Amino acid sequence: MQRIFISGIGVVSCLGNDRRTFWNNIINSQCGIDRLALHDTTDLEVNIGGEVRDLNEARINVNDLVSTRKMDRASQFAVHAAHEALEDAGLPTKDIGENAAVIIGAGLAGLETYEFQMERMLTKGPSRVSPFTIPMLMPNAPPGNISLAFGARGTCYTTSSACSSSGHSMIDAMEYLRRGDADFVITGGTEASLTRLGISSFVNMKAMNKTMNDRPKESMRPFDADRGGFIMAEGASVLIFETEEHLRKRGGKAWAEVLSGRSTSDSYHLVQPDPEGRQAVKAINAALQKAGLNSAEIADDTYVNAHGTSTNFNDSMETVALKSVFGEDAYKLHISSTKGMLGHMIGAACAIEMSACVLAMNSGILPPTINYTTPDPACDLNYIPNKAIKKQVKYCINNSFGFGGHNVSLVVARVDDETLKRTDV
Repeated sequence: MQRIFISGIGVVSCLGNDRRTFWNNIINSQCGIDRLALHDTTDLEVNIGGEVRDLNEARINVNDLVSTRKMDRASQFAVHAAHEALEDAGLPTKDIGENAAVIIGAGLAGLETYEFQMERMLTKGPSRVSPFTIPMLMPNAPPGNISLAFGARGTCYTTSSACSSSGHSMIDAMEYLRRGDADFVITGGTEASLTRLGISSFVNMKAMNKTMNDRPKESMRPFDADRGGFIMAEGASVLIFETEEHLRKRGGKAWAEVLSGRSTSDSYHLVQPDPEGRQAVKAINAALQKAGLNSAEIADDTYVNAHGTSTNFNDSMETVALKSVFGEDAYKLHISSTKGMLGHMIGAACAIEMSACVLAMNSGILPPTINYTTPDPACDLNYIPNKAIKKQVKYCINNSFGFGGHNVSLVVARVDDETLKRTDV
């Protein structure tokens, strides 16, 4: 079976628009959540979030086929992050060809465009709606623009499963490569739903924390007893999944090896997880089994980047699920939710958290769960409270659970082959 490696990472986030800035802020417990500036949110119950600032448009407008003027922010983020990922992998950024695919996850790509154009139609009339509206808001616009920007002519599509969207995209990328259908896949996720409609919708379903507008840095509190809901964020992370054969042939280096990924569906409730986490357990167990790993043997050598949304339902369910999978060995795991620093990037969440996983393995530094001050008896595992720790691990589990009952778990491993291993972080 073809082995798959991660050879490139690209990041656009409220903690930086490149890998090094992002990682430096993560390991130093910095929080990118702040008062929102792009849209008027003064009349909303939540006016804070993880907003992307200072995007370099020159990294997006790379040829005559793509333009920030004709892109929703979700596409801009995706192209920007893909540009960095390709460069990071040492791959071409022009005319990549037919042996490269693009599979990107997005939960609500194009929401900003939809809101703006709908308001324009209602206030100025149908004739004033932009002809670029559909190409900008369609869910497949981000991978389509990546393909146009860099000349990737393999398959190109979007996966959409709410907060697990980019998890499904990475599973598809892995399977696509193992079938021998490409040499590498540009994968990951993007999201730009930090808009008036997006915020209002989540607030009204009581999923967001409405009590911390005056203390944005403390607003996301995963696994803490005083958690009150998530805070939205935007951004993208794009990763290059590459076959071992192609990686070795070109003399490339890898951040991590992708061992497996599995998904299930709760069939329990559209927006609430099963409290017992039965299908989440099945997804994690299936991913470990496919990777050939025994939970009892790897617990002390594993970092779990939890979905950890800072909601009562999710955090307690995820704790239950990990205990079910690992038993008493769950207390040996090192677990954190980087959403405390990044906010919830919805469709891009699993991808940005995969980037955190592989950088953690390479640096020997595990990210913290910030704002953890009051232990919750229902969440009693080791969540790496408040400060990063030095710890070498061999494996990472990346969990994402989305509205719709979607459960995704991916397992990646440290690269021990010195001829392939990246040494820079």
